[in-house]
Amino acid sequence: MLLGAVADDLTGATDLALMIARQGMKTVQVIGVPEPGADFGDAQAVVVALKSRTIPAAEAVAMSLRSAERLKAAGAEQIFFKYCSTFDSTDAGNIGPVADALLAFTGSDLAIVCPAFPATGRTIYRGHLFVGDLLLSDSSMKDHPLTPMRDASLVRVLQRQTPSPVGLVPLEVVEAGPEALREAFDRARRAGTRFVVVDAVRDAHLRTIGAAAAGMALVTGGSGLAMGLPGNFVKTGRLVPRTPADRMRAPRGRAVVLAGSCSAATRGQVQTVIDQGIPAFQLDALAIAENRITAQQVADWAEGQPVDRAPLVYSSADPSVVRAVQDKLGVERSGALVEDLLADVARRLASRGFTRFLVAGGETSGAVVAALGVQALEIGPEIDPGVPWTRSIGSPDLALALKSGNFGTPDFFLKAWRVLD
Repeated sequence: MLLGAVADDLTGATDLALMIARQGMKTVQVIGVPEPGADFGDAQAVVVALKSRTIPAAEAVAMSLRSAERLKAAGAEQIFFKYCSTFDSTDAGNIGPVADALLAFTGSDLAIVCPAFPATGRTIYRGHLFVGDLLLSDSSMKDHPLTPMRDASLVRVLQRQTPSPVGLVPLEVVEAGPEALREAFDRARRAGTRFVVVDAVRDAHLRTIGAAAAGMALVTGGSGLAMGLPGNFVKTGRLVPRTPADRMRAPRGRAVVLAGSCSAATRGQVQTVIDQGIPAFQLDALAIAENRITAQQVADWAEGQPVDRAPLVYSSADPSVVRAVQDKLGVERSGALVEDLLADVARRLASRGFTRFLVAGGETSGAVVAALGVQALEIGPEIDPGVPWTRSIGSPDLALALKSGNFGTPDFFLKAWRVLD
């Protein structure tokens, strides 16, 4: 193993694994903290998928450290801490506390902070994160039910989460090339800075940053940053890039879409499916709480739909509707009710011959994968930037597309099936 990554949610881990695989590394994604002495086979990169984004910071730190220890013990030369390209977090964490702990664990004196992913519209300029043409604080992320992002300055956001000094490397330095970046990193070290937010508005900037990160024990960022890291191992002769697959053979069986995300992107994808006449079943947390909607009922409905169309089960709703439900049930309970039901539906459908699952939402994906008993994933072809098909390693044999709520084009739920054989 050359590169070991710790991701704070399942879809983010899949996104990162795809990016690394596209750069030619044999990549495996594992679910949860690896066991001591875990055998990762001949994987050149291993991505550990945690569910640590919104749990108490101390728990997130402990899980992340155990994962990093297992990766390093298996030979990882560089640790990548992956978080969302919209920097989802609160002033209590968890990005800052985890990054601090990993910095100490790796013995590093400086780490990059760069969640930019231009292919999905996430760019950083003067330390401010943009989503498309909008500042993060003006985007739909300002209404996120768990991690509302109302400050676009990554320097300010991170500095509120860590006692370590946070600095900025502006775009003009990045555009000057890897050597100029390395000099900027050295200046930051001499000044006592521990984290540097690095501007990036194009893929070329991410490759430059990746090149400048050669030899750094810890890097942190979004999956886009990974496009510049494998090349460092190629230059040293330890990696011969593989050609990524553009199609995937999936196990025979039926298909279903399970959407628990309420992001603007997922709501648009749901509407596209409905407009195309695909069978759709909308969930309601209040109805679930009152036992008016059950997993058995939903699974029976999905099984009864035409076999040549992937039915959609979704909870996505306008933010005002979500807030009204949260006011009655509480934020955590309303989310857990939907996630738990979708996980139960997935488990029931798997027992009835469904083998192809497209899941939207990080929390939902984590719950579904746990319910299905999947422990590791082989990375397959890309559907949209940041979202691949995967196939489970071992039993059960399933095809899974695990989509972050914010990712994908409006027709994502329709076109995803076209790259499966």
